[in-house]
Amino acid sequence: EQWEYVLVAHHHTQGDPRQEQFLEELRRKGFRTKVGWIQDQKRVFFGIRADNSIFDLYRTLLLEPEGPAPHAELAAPTPIPVTTSRERALGWDPGMGALISCHPSQGEGHLKKTWAGWRHMFRKQPVDEIRNYFGEKVALYFAWLGWYNYMLVPAALTGLLVFLSGFSLFDASQISKEICEAHDILMCPLGDYSRRYQRLSETCTFAKLTHLFDNDGTVVFAIFMALWATVFLEIWKRQRARVVLHWDLYTWDEDQEEMALQLINCPDYKLRPHQHSYLRSTVILILSLIMICLMIGMAHILVVYRVLASALFSSSALPFLEDQVTTAVVVTGALVHYVTISIMTKINKYVALKLCDFEMPRTHSERESRFTIRFFTLQFFTHFSSLIYIAFILGRINGHPGKSTRLAGLWKLEECHLSSCMVDLGCMMDLFVQMAIIMGLKQTLSNCAEYLVPWVTHKFRSLRASKAGHLLRDPELRDWRRNYLLNSVNIFSLFDEFMEMMIQYGFTTIFVAAFPLAPLLALFSNLVEIRLDAIKMVWLQRRLVPRKAKDIGTWLQVLETIGVLAVIANGLVIAFTSEFIPRMVYKYRYSPCLKEANSTVDCLKGYVNHSLSVFHTKDFQDPDRIEGSENVTLCRYRDYRNPPDYNFSEQFWFLLAIRLAFVILFEHVALCIKLIAAWFVPDVPQSVKNKVLEVKYQRLREKMCPRSTITLG
Repeated sequence: EQWEYVLVAHHHTQGDPRQEQFLEELRRKGFRTKVGWIQDQKRVFFGIRADNSIFDLYRTLLLEPEGPAPHAELAAPTPIPVTTSRERALGWDPGMGALISCHPSQGEGHLKKTWAGWRHMFRKQPVDEIRNYFGEKVALYFAWLGWYNYMLVPAALTGLLVFLSGFSLFDASQISKEICEAHDILMCPLGDYSRRYQRLSETCTFAKLTHLFDNDGTVVFAIFMALWATVFLEIWKRQRARVVLHWDLYTWDEDQEEMALQLINCPDYKLRPHQHSYLRSTVILILSLIMICLMIGMAHILVVYRVLASALFSSSALPFLEDQVTTAVVVTGALVHYVTISIMTKINKYVALKLCDFEMPRTHSERESRFTIRFFTLQFFTHFSSLIYIAFILGRINGHPGKSTRLAGLWKLEECHLSSCMVDLGCMMDLFVQMAIIMGLKQTLSNCAEYLVPWVTHKFRSLRASKAGHLLRDPELRDWRRNYLLNSVNIFSLFDEFMEMMIQYGFTTIFVAAFPLAPLLALFSNLVEIRLDAIKMVWLQRRLVPRKAKDIGTWLQVLETIGVLAVIANGLVIAFTSEFIPRMVYKYRYSPCLKEANSTVDCLKGYVNHSLSVFHTKDFQDPDRIEGSENVTLCRYRDYRNPPDYNFSEQFWFLLAIRLAFVILFEHVALCIKLIAAWFVPDVPQSVKNKVLEVKYQRLREKMCPRSTITLG
């Protein structure tokens, strides 16, 4: 006699009332159970075998046929896998022990051979086989991830093209030439501990590097990514519609599924109606805002770190650190931000769970949806608050030489990277470095930990069991040991995979104007991610409890929200962080080309000198502490101010007006393109609509046939 499941528990839990109640409930539902004891393992096991009547009841409640749908020849669906709701029908409580399958499914071996291996990295994913073994929800995750990878290819190639186009301007850029030749322009000292004037030409290399990603192609690429995000979502909706029709789940109702399972587990189950509490919603809103403020406060802590690190590195005895203070602050600040993200992720998950428990959602799916929204919101501010600070605040509230804004009246706020000395109020290099480090570390370390931790845990459990010499004497349970030694799973196993991809999608689209290589890094990471997830789920973990689904749920709304935020963020980056607007204003308002219509002179000639303000060294509070101050009467700094009062000049306010106008125009154009693309590409293919329509027609004809026979008789 073959047992389908084994509930394995520690010996000290024998006699636990929850176990007795669980077994009694199983017997009442029609399950057969057998209690056993393995002395050398010190484990209690409960063999469980289901009566087919319970699954017949499940099909009856959901009006599902036992085999393929009667319209299989039209929609070509696959049979509904029993695994989809078998474990959920047991009513298993994870706190009672480990529920494992006594024998592996045939689909497991097939997936190991054709999917869960590194040599299958570039093969098409067997989505139907994944669905038959793991259920629809896991299969849809891999289907979405595979489609995401396909769509990343054009985005990655375009971003790489924009980045490489900067190499054509590496030596030909007029701005870089002027910076490299500006030996007579002295920049004012940065920070309190800088003791010398720096020649602008010393930033030549950084200036050339900045133009690799801050060029005219940046605007085109940002608009392209806005269109790409829309097309990606719309085509995914079409792909999803084909998949769920193929699985005969197009008209499946999740609420009906939840009620059926509740009735199977408890015949006296009472329907819980939809409810809304304004008081509870208000409390949750206030608590969520408090957490968001905490996330923003974490960004301020990073600001404090960068200021203190700048002071520390400036006073360092190491000559290298003293000369590369800004670079050291940017790199270490990104590392600190990554550590902060890792810590706050655990806190955010705990808080989001508590908020959901307080909200008392009606069903499991409703709880999952609300938890997704809460957790993603907190994670978004955790990941992007520092980037928002660098993109739009860093270097803008520092004051000017001789009158600097200070933290607590002691430490001068940090400046942008040296490459931004010639840029008008933008920290493009800082944003690029921050995104590159965080995204690179997150993808690399996350993938390593995601594979190594389960692998090491599984190897340790297997080694410990083999050394103990645990041998099973019951042939009925010949496969339970292998399954038991696999790593356990929880309700967050698949959720964490989705969350990781959503954050990556945010990095790929939001601020992509400052980091055009983000889609390329995401593509390389995802090629590894798919195989890591496959190997982990098939070889290293117990099988997730299969669940039905006909879409990716709330994650689709998350993707759409990220798409809108990406349009807004990239518009602001181009307008306020990059050098695009100042260059265009100079070119069409102040350049030498306006004086000579047929001139061969570059229209950006003189731009560097135009974008730097003048400061009289006599206005320093302590000019004697700066080396060579007796021979220097003027120094330059990046801003638009007029001496001697150093107030903002007319050019500053004109540039500000142009920036705001550009943001409004860019966002409206990009959003219009998104709306047109969404309208142009229907969510559901016409072929799917026609098949569903034909099925409805055939059903009506079948219902009409018996009535016609009776009438004729």
